Amino acid sequence: MTKLTHLIGIIKDKASQSKAALLSNRTTLSLLRVTSHDSFTPPTRKHLATLLSSGDGSRATASAAIEILMDRLQGTNNAAVALKCLIAVHHIINHGSFILQDQLSVYPSTGGRNYLNLSNFRHNSDHTSWELSSWVRWFAQHIEQVLCSSRVLGFFLGNSNSYDREDRVSGLTNGDLLTEFDSLVGLVEGICNRPDPASNNGNRLVDEIVNLARGDWVVIRIEVCVRVSELRERLGGFKFGEAVELVCCLKRLEQCEERVMMMMEEAQELRFWELVREVKEKAEMEVYREEAKLVKDTKKLRVSESDRFSARVLRYTDFLSFPSSRFL
Repeated sequence: MTKLTHLIGIIKDKASQSKAALLSNRTTLSLLRVTSHDSFTPPTRKHLATLLSSGDGSRATASAAIEILMDRLQGTNNAAVALKCLIAVHHIINHGSFILQDQLSVYPSTGGRNYLNLSNFRHNSDHTSWELSSWVRWFAQHIEQVLCSSRVLGFFLGNSNSYDREDRVSGLTNGDLLTEFDSLVGLVEGICNRPDPASNNGNRLVDEIVNLARGDWVVIRIEVCVRVSELRERLGGFKFGEAVELVCCLKRLEQCEERVMMMMEEAQELRFWELVREVKEKAEMEVYREEAKLVKDTKKLRVSESDRFSARVLRYTDFLSFPSSRFL
């Protein structure tokens, strides 16, 4: 059954590419070469570069290229094709021209159909396709989170200038800084939900997804680290609600440590997680202090209100006194 499915996929690829060549549709032909039905081989860098170049030029050309890619993604029920479409989307995020990235950024923010919503994707023609389906669901959600976080940050992850990263973050308000941090923590949590590649028996297509996720983690960790360092500098200057939100985000991030360490195996991780723990502990102390201060201020307010009420009652009785100086 697997061999027959593989053969049918090859025939489909050849037929589609021949049709695109006859119609002289360069973008479609490039996309078909990138998104073949082969369940074990990722797209080549050459084919990905050709796809990117086919979308360069005018805004209309870039828009058409993105639309063809998204239609291919939504129109297929083949896990290998869907994964390769997602790899192409990821490649545009990291290496595409500004105009291609700009067209991609409208997904899924424009309201309408969310082309990256593949939570119900299933391809069960064979065991390999069934296993790849879980990677399709996860990688689509991961890319969607990357796009949403990039929208919050104001730039595509991986495209920020390392020289002005800290200056930009230091200029954010507390609220905006916490919003960006929360978005990045959500990305880390999403990475922790990655399927286990051990069950895919060295499938090179899966290996490519794993490597792309590792590359994303390196970028995300840098962005998170910059913000955690900035948050540490601002401790003592947060409102009570902001301090509580910070602690919640740091706890969520800390809960990802074991899973991320197991998946990424990076020697630099220890210093990163030590920083997270340090800031979390200090932020918790700030919450306790602010909470105690709030309770103390509330008690003072109640006492003050009670005094004012008593004074008002006494003053009011002055107007109710009778000639006999007795109160009714």
